[in-house]
Amino acid sequence: MSIAPAVVPSDAHTTEWVPAGPYDLARTIGTLQCGAHDPSFLVQGPDHWLAFRTVEGPVTLLLRQRGSLTESRVRATAWGPGAVPALAALPRLLGADDDWSAFDTADFRATLPELARKGRYLNPGLRLPASGRMLDTVARVILEQKVTGIEAKRAWRYLLTRYGDAAPGAGEVAPAGLRLPPTAGQWRRVPSWDWHKAGVDSKRSSTILRCALVASGLERLAALPGGDAVRSGLRSVPGIGVWTVAEVVQRTHGCPDSISVGDYHLAAYVGAALTGRRTDDAGMIELLKPWQGQRQRVVRSLYSSGFRKPTFGPRLSPEDHRSR
Repeated sequence: MSIAPAVVPSDAHTTEWVPAGPYDLARTIGTLQCGAHDPSFLVQGPDHWLAFRTVEGPVTLLLRQRGSLTESRVRATAWGPGAVPALAALPRLLGADDDWSAFDTADFRATLPELARKGRYLNPGLRLPASGRMLDTVARVILEQKVTGIEAKRAWRYLLTRYGDAAPGAGEVAPAGLRLPPTAGQWRRVPSWDWHKAGVDSKRSSTILRCALVASGLERLAALPGGDAVRSGLRSVPGIGVWTVAEVVQRTHGCPDSISVGDYHLAAYVGAALTGRRTDDAGMIELLKPWQGQRQRVVRSLYSSGFRKPTFGPRLSPEDHRSR
């Protein structure tokens, strides 16, 4: 079944970005989506709809990849007050600054485990995006602290639906449910009972509120190269630890090395993929040590291989405290 092209408003701004080498839009920016029903990131066939705020105001951004894996271009259409800065930042968002050339050399490939080589071979178009959107990303990642993905995605969807504004053109040229993540002021106005209805405990809500109070400082971190200054700035907010920092900079700065120490599944997954045995965080760090500087790329390649670790015992189940 063919999918009709999106209707483009007369006041839209458009551009095309041509990647060098293989490129896969869906796999590259998919990590920026908080579940299939993320109100700020909707996918309809080949169309990827994103809604966010820029220094000049909100924007709705429509992305569609054309051509083949090795010879493609991404057409971007943006409208709303933030259209111009959104398109100016487009290449970085799409992973243009993410350079895999050293990773893809024959000498480096020879050092990689078989599963990582397989994952890179199967997904040569994968890049690490850099959204530069600090508050949005920090809030989303904080919601993911110490809970299941199901719980975090539900909380994000509930809070954006109630407290985020409609995206420019939503219901007219963009999907009706497309919404902007809350501003710092809107996060601060979420009452305690709505945090509760969203299934967000007081520790996570308090951390998001602290981030909202220093939102301008957090946004300034986007202009810095990913490194110690960004990590220190994030860690200065009580409630943000090493796991949250890693998950944030992977998305905001396209960091090729940040590893999510403290993740519920990652260490066991890496251990199983590289040794056939589960391991802990210290064991994971030791296993990945030979690829220092490229460790996030190695992990993404392992996941791209299709390998899944054996499961033992019951899965972690979501807890619902809303009726208490």
